[in-house]
Amino acid sequence: MVTGLIGTDAVGSSRIPGMTAKSLGPAQRRELSIQVLARSNSMNWLADRHGVSRKFLYQQGGKAEAALEAAFEKADDKEVLFNLPITKPWLRQLVLELALEGHASYRGIIQILHDMVNYDLSLGTISSIMRLAAAKARLVNQAQDLSRVRVGGHDEIYQADKPVLVGVDMHNAYCYLLSEEDHCDQTTWGVHLLDLARQGLHPRYTVADSGKGLRSGQKEAWGDVPCHGDVFHIERQMGDMVRYLDNRASRYAALVRKLERRVKHPKLAGKTKTVRAMLKKARPRHLQAMALAREVRTLAEWMRDDILPLAGPTLAVRRELYDFVVTELMAREKFCRHRIGKVRRALEEQRKDILAFAKVLEMDFAGLAGKFHVPPGMVQALCQLEAMDQNSPEYWQRHGALLARLGDKFQPLQRAVGAVMADTTRASSLAENLNGRLRGYFFLRRELGDGYLDLLRFFMNHHTFGRSRRPERLNRSPAQLLTGKRHPHWLELLGFQQFHQQ
Repeated sequence: MVTGLIGTDAVGSSRIPGMTAKSLGPAQRRELSIQVLARSNSMNWLADRHGVSRKFLYQQGGKAEAALEAAFEKADDKEVLFNLPITKPWLRQLVLELALEGHASYRGIIQILHDMVNYDLSLGTISSIMRLAAAKARLVNQAQDLSRVRVGGHDEIYQADKPVLVGVDMHNAYCYLLSEEDHCDQTTWGVHLLDLARQGLHPRYTVADSGKGLRSGQKEAWGDVPCHGDVFHIERQMGDMVRYLDNRASRYAALVRKLERRVKHPKLAGKTKTVRAMLKKARPRHLQAMALAREVRTLAEWMRDDILPLAGPTLAVRRELYDFVVTELMAREKFCRHRIGKVRRALEEQRKDILAFAKVLEMDFAGLAGKFHVPPGMVQALCQLEAMDQNSPEYWQRHGALLARLGDKFQPLQRAVGAVMADTTRASSLAENLNGRLRGYFFLRRELGDGYLDLLRFFMNHHTFGRSRRPERLNRSPAQLLTGKRHPHWLELLGFQQFHQQ
């Protein structure tokens, strides 16, 4: 009989030599069960091929089918995933996580604990937990070596009419100053900066807005450290000016259209003398407003795209273009003095500070020229190449010309120029970003206090970035970026032991 040949070495059998049920490993049994479920071959053929019985094949197929059914079964939501030992230290960690990670108010924390674990805490207990954590956080903050900070960003943020002084590392986002004060004058800033200098803080330069107290305080405390102007604020002022002029021109256009409709209205025939007089005055004003808005927008675009970007001309050319824009704004100031005049005066007063970044670029480019033994103009040409569109023919024409002149030096010099530009800071963007993050905590409390700010500063410095446009920051904290060393979780730095599932 044919069945008598299955699993034997009879002539015509396709069985794999040496293959038995006991010799099959997990991977082979899994593959065999998949073939059984697929039913691409008969059971007799599979048994003969693998030297096993049909009973064994049915057993493997049953296991695979049971596994598939279990995988697609609706999970039991009431199944206990793990047991959590709730202790007082764990509750203290939860309070800190809810306050700092979850932005929860104190009363919100009380309600969450009552609803979720049927445990009641008072406002005083939560306040004590926060104060104890703040005391430990202050010690960590004060022990941090700040000598690695190369560029600092300073700003002021107001809460309940009180200034909060902010200082942040512009490369690593490490916050080294967060203090609520009664004033933001020269003395207040100077005292804080002197204290930070004792922690090793001596940046190459800082970036800040035009605040007089901030700048004079830094000059008194760090006389040799320059304070550069913040490009962000002046560009925003110019953008606001352009939008105002555009809106004014639009309002004149709407007025002209309205008066023209009234003049042409059949029911008002012979009664439009006053309207015609108004229209006669409105038309030239509309044309003047349109021309003014267009010209000022062009000046603002020159400032944004040609004068203030990192990839741009030399400092001398930037200064010449900068002065040209200021002169042209002054010529148009009489048409909108309260808007154009304010921006023009700000540009005049802050010229040196706003263009200070270009001076830093030139100094660094001069160092690269000496290092690679090339003319300074070649380094500046590579900088300007970065501003061009790589899809344009002009870019590749200039790229080819520089490559022909520099030869093997082209690529390493281009990378060095890119690194210098990436390392040069024009705006206090990170300080503004930090201010935005702080707002999410400030609105929960009218009165802040230094202890609360010490804890906030500690948390932000030791909390890892969950996402970032810069890959080197992803899943790393500002403290880790500053020091180059890993550190324990911020709860463990405060003396707690994190819970881990078994």
